[in-house]
Amino acid sequence: MGFRYKLVIVFRKDLKLTRGKLAVQAGHASVTCSMKSKKKGKYFNEWYREGQKKVAVGCDDLAHLKKLQRKARSLGLVAETVSDAGLTEVQPGTITCLGVGPGPANIVDKVTGDLSLM
Repeated sequence: MGFRYKLVIVFRKDLKLTRGKLAVQAGHASVTCSMKSKKKGKYFNEWYREGQKKVAVGCDDLAHLKKLQRKARSLGLVAETVSDAGLTEVQPGTITCLGVGPGPANIVDKVTGDLSLM
């Protein structure tokens, strides 16, 4: 049996972030979305019990990321962006990624299923 729930982190490919920066931003997105999901009481417990599947994918740019965020929210999913502090690779306030979920994999895939893995 596969995972029924997941959280997807969508990175902006136009920023060309290092692997270390990607890892840190993924952590921010995962924690933010997890906490918001737990507070809303929607999907968190199922996702957590199942093993907290996380997937990293890429999108073209900020406009693409915002479009994905709107679609995710229209489907009732948590969809939170991460803004960087700007201490290393990008300017302060740069939106680096979007966390989508956790939620049912079939719903999350309606938002992120066509994106390539990072």
